[in-house]
Amino acid sequence: MSLDEDSLDYHRENPPGKIEIRTTKSTSTQRDLSLAYSPGVAAPCLEIDADENEAYTYTAKGNLVGVVSNGSAVLGLGDIGAQASKPVMEGKGVLFKRFADIDVFDIELDHDDVDAFVESVAAMEPTFGGVNLEDIGAPDCFRIEERLRERMDVPVFHDDQHGTAIISGAALLNATEIAGKDLETLSVTFAGAGAAALATARFFVSLGVRKENITMVDIDGILTTARAEADDLDPYSREFARDVPDGELEDAMVDADVFVGLSVGGIVSAEMVQSMAEEPILFAMANPNPEIDYETAKTARDDTVIMATGRSDYPNQVNNVLGFPFIFRGALDVRAAEINEAMKVAAAEAIADLAKKDVPDAVRKAYGEQPLQFGSEYIIPKPLDPRVLFEVAPAVARAAMESGAARAELDPEAYVERLEARLGKSREMMRTVFNKAKSDPKRLALAEGGNEKIIRAAAQIEEREIAQPVLIGDEDEIKTTVANLGLEFQPEVVDPSAGDYGEYTDALYERRQRKGVTRTEAVDLIRDSNYFASVMVDQGDADAMLTGLTNHYPSALRPPLQVIGTAPDTDYAAGVYMLTFKNRVVFLADTTVNQDPDEEVLAEITRHTADLARRFNVEPRAALLSYSDFGSVDNEGTRKPRQAAERLREDPSVDFPVDGEMQADTAVVEELLEGSYEFTDLDEPANVLVLPNLEAGNICYKLLQRLGGAEAIGPMLVGMGEPVHVLQRDDEVTDIVNLAAVATVDAQDE
Repeated sequence: MSLDEDSLDYHRENPPGKIEIRTTKSTSTQRDLSLAYSPGVAAPCLEIDADENEAYTYTAKGNLVGVVSNGSAVLGLGDIGAQASKPVMEGKGVLFKRFADIDVFDIELDHDDVDAFVESVAAMEPTFGGVNLEDIGAPDCFRIEERLRERMDVPVFHDDQHGTAIISGAALLNATEIAGKDLETLSVTFAGAGAAALATARFFVSLGVRKENITMVDIDGILTTARAEADDLDPYSREFARDVPDGELEDAMVDADVFVGLSVGGIVSAEMVQSMAEEPILFAMANPNPEIDYETAKTARDDTVIMATGRSDYPNQVNNVLGFPFIFRGALDVRAAEINEAMKVAAAEAIADLAKKDVPDAVRKAYGEQPLQFGSEYIIPKPLDPRVLFEVAPAVARAAMESGAARAELDPEAYVERLEARLGKSREMMRTVFNKAKSDPKRLALAEGGNEKIIRAAAQIEEREIAQPVLIGDEDEIKTTVANLGLEFQPEVVDPSAGDYGEYTDALYERRQRKGVTRTEAVDLIRDSNYFASVMVDQGDADAMLTGLTNHYPSALRPPLQVIGTAPDTDYAAGVYMLTFKNRVVFLADTTVNQDPDEEVLAEITRHTADLARRFNVEPRAALLSYSDFGSVDNEGTRKPRQAAERLREDPSVDFPVDGEMQADTAVVEELLEGSYEFTDLDEPANVLVLPNLEAGNICYKLLQRLGGAEAIGPMLVGMGEPVHVLQRDDEVTDIVNLAAVATVDAQDE
């Protein structure tokens, strides 16, 4: 099936289109409906009538953008009209929601008259917190944006102009740095003189490029003062007319440092690239076919070209989705009156800076494990990088406040937390742990210190001041890997095979001499990084440790269990996952350690998991699960969780509600607890769920993660004598950093 056929199926699948409206408040009772509409809705109406700014308090205006078009210049399709442009505008709404959690109404106006278009959009100002103009032909798009910016008191942004300008501007900042060039001396040639080209040229000037160094070429040749005087240029393109001889694109490209293509495909030859200055920079952004294809451009100059296109199948895609969702996010959140030049520059600089940072594993996987590392083939981040939100939106908000465009003030650190919460409950929960960890960082032994993921995680751990990472492994290999990764990171490395660690051997021998380990074997074992890190923690030379990325879970757990052991008055460790849903968090145990726990073990696991929940500022409510509700089935299997719950309720030191045995839905559905089982000790749904055995725990967390949409953090090891956490073999750098923060907080509690 072709892409077009797939797309038609995609769009017509029931319900047709790509967007819908969902309610954000409960509408399940008569009182809910009375609050949502008549008569209760009168109260917020009167508040807004008294002060129009209260619309941001009582309505969705502050998170609502209008995507408005007349369909006169739809990318790749031309003037197809308002109705036919609707799938594109719906798609723009999808991107706003997916990347920045901004709601959109798409508005298709059947106007080819500028005055009518402006009047229609301006009349909708009470509806929206901002307006994104889309796919409007030049020069009308210039006039429309100018007039709406003057008329309206909310941000108006023509993405076809400014989005391309901002993303290519970010690419220019990094490309010139890599090429060793200076913005002020760059010679820049543009192919195309439409809306995107003119806006990009203006933006390059804002970044530091000299206007007199920009040569613009349209279908009739170089924009010259002679053509302007002959009235051959419109008022907008006349701005970039130069007092130079007439010529074509090939003339304009001679000795140019930068080529910017916003025209049509196939108009640039290898010879034209060869005529450019040393270390040329080419942004060939025509879609679907660039002005010159990637391979031809690279080959033309022996691969010294820094190349960007508008395509996703080549490096350095200039994609507007890197900009507009996050620019609007920052603007909306400070209730900006406009999106000004300072906010655009801040966005470009933030995007450029992000390209220099280590790329998350999830992004690498999404792009086929490409070697995404700052350099000529990675000058701008990928659109699916979730960090763009946390970098660009705060930069835009800050610039709005500093430039006077903002009508609300934000605390920068608190704002990042708000943004993280938009992307999922797990980020919100981890922010609590990160803040605790940063308050008192601890020494963290990373047993598999030579692993690339561990090294990348260690760099982030140090940068975020979560802990003081200590890499266990071969020092030369680790430093070589750090250099190859391009990390600005000077790690602390401890090499078990390079030093004299007799005291560690003695400690290990003392621990294991009555467990069948001879001194000779202890000498050999101490060179194993897992045993070494375990002894390091046991001896107080490190406060916590992580291991397990390159070993099966039982193999990785064995050394710390043998050396460190469980906590005092504790006989069993357990593995716990924190599962986050949109509005709920649950801790699930045991998922990794105890195969068939009895009632004593289940009770111990419950205590440890409740303690863990409190480290995340969650007050525990525990349920011991089974396929039986409070004795409805009586056998050996159901008696174990029932007796564990009884043991806990009778223990005066247990200061959290706990009950069981109960079925999973009973534990988490409030109506069942309050209705059928009003006698239970749980007055709210449980958030600590203890499974009857390892098989159930492992199955449960994986089903909730894969089918229930839960985000999983863990497994977190509880019950150990010192803070130890065992990673899963497929964990990503983000998972390692998360567990490092948890380990640090564990060590603080110790």
